[in-house]
Amino acid sequence: MLCFYAQFIIIIIIIFFFFFMFKKNNKIINEGYLIYKSLLLQLTALITNAALKGKDSAALMKAIFRGSPISSTDGASRRLCVYKHCIPLCESGDLQTEVASDIIGLLMLETHVLPGPALAALASLFVDAIKVGEMGNGKSLELFPTILTALAAKEAIAYGKGELSGDEYKKQLINSLCASRWDPQCVIHLTTMFRDVPLSPEELQFLIEKVLRMFLKLDLQEIPPLIYQLLLLAAKGCKKLVLEGIIAYFREQDLHQKKESMDVEVQTIPQDQLRHVEGTAILHVVFAIRLDHELGKEFLKSLKVSQGQPLCPFSIALLLSVARIQHYQEQVFEFLKGAIIKNFKDEQFLHGSKLLQDLLPPCHSISQMILDTVKNSVFGWDHVTQSLVQLGFILMDSFGPKAGPFGKTIEAPTTAAKTPSQLACQLGGQVLLESFKMHEPIRGEILEQVLNRLVTKTASPVTHFIELLSNIVMSAPMILLESSSKVTETFDQLSFLPLSTVQGLLKAVQVIMPHFSSHFDCLIAFIIFQLDGRKSAVSGFLLLLKNFRVLGSLAPSQCSQALTSSQGFHDVLRRNSQLASSIMHTLLSQLKRYYEPEQDLLPPMKLESCISAQGDQVFLQEPLAHLFSCTVHCLLWHQSLGENARGGMDDEDDEEEDEGGFQDELHAILESVTRRMIKSELEDFELDKSADFSMTTSVGVKNSIYAVLVMGVYEVLMEYNFTIGNYSKNRFEEILELFKRYQKLTEILREKSGKGRTPHSKPPRSLLSMGFVSTLLTALFRDSAQSHEESLSVLRSSGEFMRYSVNVALQKVQQLEETGHTDGPEGQSPDKAFRYLCDITSVLMWRYTNIPSAVEDTGKKEKTQSISLLCLEVLLRVFSTVLQQYPSKVSNFLCSLDLSGEVEEEAEKDSLTEKTAFYIRQFQRSLFSQLSGSEEDFNSKEAQLLVSILSLLAGLLEPSSQQFVQFITWTVKICKETSFEDIPFSRGLLSLLFSLHVLYKSPVSVLWEMCQDIHSALGDIDEDVEVEKQSHFAVVNTKTAASTTLLVLSQVGRVLDEVDWLIAKKKGQSTSEKTASEGATQPAGQQDPVEKAVTLQLGTLLTALNELVQTALPTGACTDTLLRELGRTYSILTTLLKYVRVTYSSVKLSGSHLTPQCYCFITYVQAKIIRQTKAIPSLIYNIEQYEKFLILLSKKSKVNLMQYMKLSTSRDFRINAATLQTAMQEQQEKPEESQAPKKKRRKQ
Repeated sequence: MLCFYAQFIIIIIIIFFFFFMFKKNNKIINEGYLIYKSLLLQLTALITNAALKGKDSAALMKAIFRGSPISSTDGASRRLCVYKHCIPLCESGDLQTEVASDIIGLLMLETHVLPGPALAALASLFVDAIKVGEMGNGKSLELFPTILTALAAKEAIAYGKGELSGDEYKKQLINSLCASRWDPQCVIHLTTMFRDVPLSPEELQFLIEKVLRMFLKLDLQEIPPLIYQLLLLAAKGCKKLVLEGIIAYFREQDLHQKKESMDVEVQTIPQDQLRHVEGTAILHVVFAIRLDHELGKEFLKSLKVSQGQPLCPFSIALLLSVARIQHYQEQVFEFLKGAIIKNFKDEQFLHGSKLLQDLLPPCHSISQMILDTVKNSVFGWDHVTQSLVQLGFILMDSFGPKAGPFGKTIEAPTTAAKTPSQLACQLGGQVLLESFKMHEPIRGEILEQVLNRLVTKTASPVTHFIELLSNIVMSAPMILLESSSKVTETFDQLSFLPLSTVQGLLKAVQVIMPHFSSHFDCLIAFIIFQLDGRKSAVSGFLLLLKNFRVLGSLAPSQCSQALTSSQGFHDVLRRNSQLASSIMHTLLSQLKRYYEPEQDLLPPMKLESCISAQGDQVFLQEPLAHLFSCTVHCLLWHQSLGENARGGMDDEDDEEEDEGGFQDELHAILESVTRRMIKSELEDFELDKSADFSMTTSVGVKNSIYAVLVMGVYEVLMEYNFTIGNYSKNRFEEILELFKRYQKLTEILREKSGKGRTPHSKPPRSLLSMGFVSTLLTALFRDSAQSHEESLSVLRSSGEFMRYSVNVALQKVQQLEETGHTDGPEGQSPDKAFRYLCDITSVLMWRYTNIPSAVEDTGKKEKTQSISLLCLEVLLRVFSTVLQQYPSKVSNFLCSLDLSGEVEEEAEKDSLTEKTAFYIRQFQRSLFSQLSGSEEDFNSKEAQLLVSILSLLAGLLEPSSQQFVQFITWTVKICKETSFEDIPFSRGLLSLLFSLHVLYKSPVSVLWEMCQDIHSALGDIDEDVEVEKQSHFAVVNTKTAASTTLLVLSQVGRVLDEVDWLIAKKKGQSTSEKTASEGATQPAGQQDPVEKAVTLQLGTLLTALNELVQTALPTGACTDTLLRELGRTYSILTTLLKYVRVTYSSVKLSGSHLTPQCYCFITYVQAKIIRQTKAIPSLIYNIEQYEKFLILLSKKSKVNLMQYMKLSTSRDFRINAATLQTAMQEQQEKPEESQAPKKKRRKQ
């Protein structure tokens, strides 16, 4: 019925239209036009009513179109009226979705027949509606692509006073649309719509840039769907632009979120909401990459080449999600590994150079970004967590400690990470640990992989995995109980693992030992029967003792094996005092096996029971000295424990009497052994001077073992008698007697080992505990109590004993530096070791500063070092150990070294730089006093130690502080005024100067001056040339010039490294369109700071090298190194021409000055040496490449860059053997003529 009514209205409209066409009366025409418009309104109202009711709207519109032929003006006008009415009707939201879709679908079908003006009118309608924000629904936008497509097909469209082709008209519309303001509500609809619009690359880029700018105006929840549509749109092109825009948006959001996190009250976006949106966006991108591998390739490519835009937590998370795609897995992890290592290297470059710090901003820490990604992954990023675990293990596997010679670990396990590889390995451990803490589902997998690596990586160090396991256990101990089967399975493999792995593994899990009571019996049996006689059994057994009372279940043979670790039982007693009685009885019974009870017999020990023989080989069966040490420390600890207990309790008399019995018996044994060891001569042990101590015979091995055992017992008895002596003069006299016998045996061993071809001169480790060494040194050097003076004077009277005490301290500190622990009780405790270290340092600092080595005459007369010099050597080791093992406690360490004992509270308030500066001044005064005397009184060894200590302490100064400036000024002054001809000292002093200078400013000016001094000291390669005498630095003289040259060249190499690094940075930042010829034509005045710095560095460096190549350097290391650095210089100059602007000063310096002198220097070197060196042809090749590229640039830039270059006419530098032989014969025949300067021979 509606269709007939519509057709009726259309017929009436047509009649009125033709009627009024032939009427000339304006009034009639106006009235007719109104009637005509009224009929059109009735027609549109009819469409609206039908659409709202959802009945026959499509049929109605088909009838209208059928009654409106496009060939007639009236029909086209009526169709346009229907389009203009239906577009806002569908956009209103009043229609059902199906009705609106039917209407838009019908309009799309009829669009291609519309005339150009109608299409242009409809397109303008859409553009105007978008501009004013009337496209919120977006349903009618489905029609817009069809209109644009039909419009582009038209040949001509009226535009202003002229006309444009349909395609050009479409471009104008798109340009107008993208340049206008968009309502945020229609951005997603517009992006979706443009997927169906044919776009040129320029139009697509313009559109995508517009959409990316709209990101900041949208609500956060609208970002994921927009990203989804944008990725679909990227199928047309501009993939890199889309990905970079998405990453840049979330990078800014992360930075904004981080700033807001400091102030909770001003947060605009909740963190969890942002992370969930990021996670959804990552899923959209990964899904798009799965469907379009070109998008994935573009993603990886853009990250690899984007030097200016660093990684961020979002892009890292996106990378890790992409890594789940098998096709990209290897590429992603290789890229991340390379980026991490490069970032650590860049940070080190910046940290070590003031020049680079001034030129470039700080590096963005990728390690912190990765850790931020781990934290962000807690917000449901399950697609990231698996790759995080994989990345963590890849870093630990790739950059963990490597096995050195014979499978030994190269790096100390407790050493603070310093190298990029160590830092990367540490980062991997942090990623795994944080992932373990945050994500419960992956804990089992992480734990299983860690334990698997401990079992399978037997040929390489696993200390980093042991440390990770220990951290995991501490963070979530109960997770191991849930994985008890895996832990038990690992225990089953202990017998096949290296000792260090077993010890580390058992120590890592000892926290949860009490929870393994159900597995305890099988674990004990496993240790007893499978690891009998091995140190692994000792470690496991001692760890069990710390948590269980099980000593009675073991046979004596196993207890004997446990005694190989003297600190073992002592640690057990401290953690599990219930075992005290059992342990002491066990030690007593074990000691009696080797103790001679007859008081008149000498010696008091049965040494023959301590060794065993198998054929011609002799082995140590029982480490008797360690048994004594263990017994003494356990006895003293148990005695102190009993005294404390008696102070508060009076019960358990029977047990106290029992304990008192074995204590008295042990004291009696030790007293007897002390007395008889003093009476015993070395002949009683068959260890006199005539004894054989060679390691090639069984008798020599046996005697060597006996000697080590006896020396150890002497040391243990000295510690025992000092501890219980209560400053008794008689006790100290006995200690001195014990030491004299110890010293006598030491001298015999030293004398015997010195005669052999393969000396075994390294003394055995002292059995004195570090705590006792600290107490002994304090008593010897700082105890001023009147009541102790008489007894201490006994020990102080022996210079050898004083030196021995300091030497033992040196040995303990060295062991702590290398391994992170020391032998003896409490040696495994870092806190106790640090406390003893502070005490020892305080005493030795006081001793050195109050009694200088110059006061001591003993060290001058004898071959042995003075005590002050030994103290200084220990101090050097201590500072190195603290910086390496306790970097976080440096400030506390310096506070503990108070020399006066009165300013500690004030010192704690000072900054680290102020504390360090105080001690630097102490050592400066000592060095200055050395340099103030004559060269005959100069102690080179002491000066070297002082310079080394100053170098270590200088690293603690803040480079921007006044103290640092004062120190470097003082160092420069010393170098300029000190003229001692001492090579080791000058090398250390100049190394200190360079290490300070790179943190203050670039050292190139200093290098230039030193090169002038070296040239002046060594003379010119042309003997007829007299070099002007210059002396900027008095420390550079004829004797020290060669060693200084090597130091200078090492700094030249460092400067070249920095220049090369800067050029690489500029190369990465430069656009692909920029060519080297463009750089050649740009004026130098427009150089940026980096280019200017590179130019200045190279210019000064070229001048310095010009001095060196004219210097008569000694052949060998000096000439070879100089040739290599010259080759690098020309290689870098060539790179500079390619990627940075050409500087005419560099070309002039290299061409007119350096290059000719290089060829003269090559001739000089080849005349001095007969052997061939690879550095010469390499240098010549680099020079030729540099000249070749200059020629190419000259042609391209139309600038004559070769005007300063003098090309060599000869490249043949081979020595004429006949000429050389003749010259050598002439020198042999006329030696006296060699003193007169001769004119240098040159090749023709």
